[in-house]
Amino acid sequence: MRWLLSLLLCGLLSACFTAGKRGGDSALAVYDFGPAPMSLLAAPRKQPMALEVRAPLWFDSLGIDYRLAYVDVARLREYARARWAGPPAQMIQQRLMQQLDYSISGQGQARCLVRLEITEFSQLFASPESSKGVLQGRVVLLDQSRRQLAALDLRIEKMAVSHDARGGVSALTATVEQLAADLLAWETSQGAGICAG
Repeated sequence: MRWLLSLLLCGLLSACFTAGKRGGDSALAVYDFGPAPMSLLAAPRKQPMALEVRAPLWFDSLGIDYRLAYVDVARLREYARARWAGPPAQMIQQRLMQQLDYSISGQGQARCLVRLEITEFSQLFASPESSKGVLQGRVVLLDQSRRQLAALDLRIEKMAVSHDARGGVSALTATVEQLAADLLAWETSQGAGICAG
């Protein structure tokens, strides 16, 4: 009896030492877009512009999403041991405000509103060995009375350096950097006076 009790106690102790962290041996990886880059503007804005980022309800999740196009492109999946530091729409808004000196919609006296409607922000696998980050949506420029002045459809793709969560995050971060550059070029193409008066 004593031998059986000793064996049971040893078994319980070994389970405590080998279980590792709760939920698995690997720690949860939390990602953001990295340190804030320099502003893309050569000079401060003469007229303040506001930014509003809209996204589907599933964007409120912290999951890093991917699609396996070679299996079922309509199925959205999440990495099990990796998460965003915040909801992607909020992170995108913060990064664009840092790079393009936008203000938050509803604050201040902005002459124009840039409304970004995101419909896709995921890592797309064409095959197990080939993936890219995809940011898709539409941007609309509105005046103070919310009248549309201009619009631009977006589809930005960046190849992933590795075909895992780390590679997906890197590729998706690159799509956001490209988005900032594209928005600045688009603003410039609309003309300096479009939001004046």
